[in-house]
Amino acid sequence: QVQLVESGGGLVQAGGSLRLSCAASGGSQNRFAMGWFRQAPGKEREFVAAINRNGAITYYADSVKGRFTISRDNAKNTVYLQMNSLKPEDTVVYYCAASTRAVVTVTETEYDYWGQGTQVTVSS
Repeated sequence: QVQLVESGGGLVQAGGSLRLSCAASGGSQNRFAMGWFRQAPGKEREFVAAINRNGAITYYADSVKGRFTISRDNAKNTVYLQMNSLKPEDTVVYYCAASTRAVVTVTETEYDYWGQGTQVTVSS
């Protein structure tokens, strides 16, 4: 059973940066495409970024393009989300997810494993 554990969330001022990490255990991460999603209270979870198995292909939501960068280190079984120029509207819980599908996907239902989430709060 694959387990994903996010870390790196916290409180930051608008315009600041945070780097989220997602460590995988129970299987080699290079078997999975990885994604980050986020969810605000009372709202549906939304796609943020995704990366394919070898890190060569990435996708981003329009709302974070140019500000966030997803990357992975398969040797460390870890995927990262570097978040720059943070805005108050980025204040949500961020989730890491792993997909066993051969092609990287932005669709929430195509992810098989999920972490517990980490809170990011951006103050204005």
